[in-house]
Amino acid sequence: MKLNFLTMNVHKGFSALNKRFALPELRECLHARDADLVFLQEVVGQNLRKAEKYLDWPPEPQHEYLAKTSGFSHAYGRNAVYTAGHHGNAILSRFPILYSEKVDISTNRVEKRGLLYAKVALPGGKPPLHCVCVHLGLLRTSRRKQVIMISDYIQSVVPDTEPLVVAGDFNEWRKRGQDELETRLLLKDAGLELHGRKLRTFPALLPVFPLDRVYLRGFKVLKAEVLDKGPWKDLSDHAAFSAEAECRF
Repeated sequence: MKLNFLTMNVHKGFSALNKRFALPELRECLHARDADLVFLQEVVGQNLRKAEKYLDWPPEPQHEYLAKTSGFSHAYGRNAVYTAGHHGNAILSRFPILYSEKVDISTNRVEKRGLLYAKVALPGGKPPLHCVCVHLGLLRTSRRKQVIMISDYIQSVVPDTEPLVVAGDFNEWRKRGQDELETRLLLKDAGLELHGRKLRTFPALLPVFPLDRVYLRGFKVLKAEVLDKGPWKDLSDHAAFSAEAECRF
């Protein structure tokens, strides 16, 4: 069974440098892309101030707005809460989401970070797919702690005999080879597996750093690419990362 994954930090629905509200364009791109699982970071659940300012601001949470034209199931976990509203991570799925939960992985009072877990039912009698959407901190010390928390959580809830995908914004600027998710959990970075390097996604207008990633276990990677051209150009300050893989279970 082949599955298409996509991850993107949507920058609260705005293009790079906040030049324009780009969420309607992003919805069109997602609909045309026909991904099976979408992992979103910095997606707005509510922002009363922005809703008053922008005429095309959707009445529903941004992940629901993105999901409804494609018939996605969806899950959301708020990370940052403020006076006007909140934002966090979201998972959109073409298949039923059996269970979801948000786990706080913040390491300081300033940066509110979380992981969003979803257990997804795959067709054809396949084992369930375990999905983890993450947004890690800007500080290296925070990321180290957060990777440990993510690994501990996965080892506590995900059987070794079932497929797993971990995707999101890792805020990891270094371009080195394997990291702890790959060595400890035996996950494979889709870009590194297929191209021999982690693919660059930030900044979107001229990607230099491999911040956004898709890690897989129980899959054979078939495609991995950064979507930063054509209609995908300048939809956020991050480019989208897309991967296609064949489930081995």
